[in-house]
Amino acid sequence: MTADSGPDAGLPSASLPQSRPPRPATTPVAQAVTQAVTQAVILAGGQGSRLRPYTDDRPKPLVEIPGTGTPILGHQLAWLAEEGVTDVVVSCGHLADVLEEWLDRTDLPLRVRTVVEAEPLGRGGGLKHAAKALPRPDEPWYATNGDIWTRFSLRDMAAFHHERDAVATLALARPRIPWGAVETDQFGNVLDFIEAPPSPFLINAGLYVFSPEFAELLPDVGDHERTTFPQLARGKRLAGYQLPQGVYWRAIDTAKDLTEAAKELASGAGRAPR
Repeated sequence: MTADSGPDAGLPSASLPQSRPPRPATTPVAQAVTQAVTQAVILAGGQGSRLRPYTDDRPKPLVEIPGTGTPILGHQLAWLAEEGVTDVVVSCGHLADVLEEWLDRTDLPLRVRTVVEAEPLGRGGGLKHAAKALPRPDEPWYATNGDIWTRFSLRDMAAFHHERDAVATLALARPRIPWGAVETDQFGNVLDFIEAPPSPFLINAGLYVFSPEFAELLPDVGDHERTTFPQLARGKRLAGYQLPQGVYWRAIDTAKDLTEAAKELASGAGRAPR
């Protein structure tokens, strides 16, 4: 089934956090964008096996972040609306009917359409399948994994993408190492213990800006990070946008991630900036 939901869907039995009006560009760079990005794809077809038992009866993006009363997908849709997105395509797989039912009964801040993978296509194939349902195929689009909880200016990222004339731009995060680190000197003497330090490496944050031609470069089945991205990198058409310092970012992969996210929310770390 393909479902279209949105402000006029007519089944408002649930609601998302109140969406604020779209925020203006926050930097001079963002004001240089010649075309606003108003459409997005959310990849929501994963099994979520590491989040069981939460995902026994719902897809991973519908797992609620403790203390919010709203699932991950709800937070993502509210954020995308605040960033000027008007249309979203959600690519479903595992328990797609449950996700579509949630969309039908929820008061959404933008228009949402679902597409279902009849068989697993991989991340690249799933993106290509979902991109075919975008309402404006000749315009750029955002994409995000369905398990990412973050808040930052997508407009600034889109400006960065445009300024570099990239075909694809991926957000880069520097997560904290989940273990304590030990600092030593050259003689092996322990100098200090550092609790959960930032990683020395940047990682793919699971958020993207794509130019219209990107969809045609995706594989029908398979992983774009093993095919399309290396091809673009060789041609210097792949950009990396490092998330600004202090930006909140978390991938919800395990039950421990949910617990940590709830603690961060209580401390104010995971709230949208005002």
